[in-house]
Amino acid sequence: MPRGRKLSSDDLQLLLLALIAEQPSHGYELIKALEQRSNGFYVPSPGMMYPALACMEDQGHVDIQLEGKRKRYALSDEGRAHLDAKREHVDLMLAKLARAAEKMGLMRSALAAGGDQPGGKRWTAAFEEARHALRHALHAHAGASDEAQARIAAILARATAEIEALPGEPRPAQAQQ
Repeated sequence: MPRGRKLSSDDLQLLLLALIAEQPSHGYELIKALEQRSNGFYVPSPGMMYPALACMEDQGHVDIQLEGKRKRYALSDEGRAHLDAKREHVDLMLAKLARAAEKMGLMRSALAAGGDQPGGKRWTAAFEEARHALRHALHAHAGASDEAQARIAAILARATAEIEALPGEPRPAQAQQ
């Protein structure tokens, strides 16, 4: 998924239809479902969510069940037909969302102090100290000249090659992507 605006309004509507097909929901529940499925990568704002739901209502893709002042959205027959017609695209978007969620988990694990590794292992204190020192060194050289950046990149490339050449357990499949 691209950076910045992560989904077009049409794509957001298709994802919402897929979620509603699984379980009729309120708008807030749909925001939370997208946040959970993406592991925090994609959290639509109410300013994106509610106009999309209103558009889906206008198109006849959802039925509304009023619960006090709140609306529960359920998939209509027209919505099911539209979702079925776009199923391949929806499945692709759901797969991209799942992949983003995996990457978010790996990023959090790698960057969090004392973070867990895949497999439930903990980073050692020495590893955490080295990771922190590297981050500090990189931040200290923010805005470096092109020449300095090239030297830093070469150092990091050598370190990466050495790390990847270490014997031991194979890397998780998602980390290889």
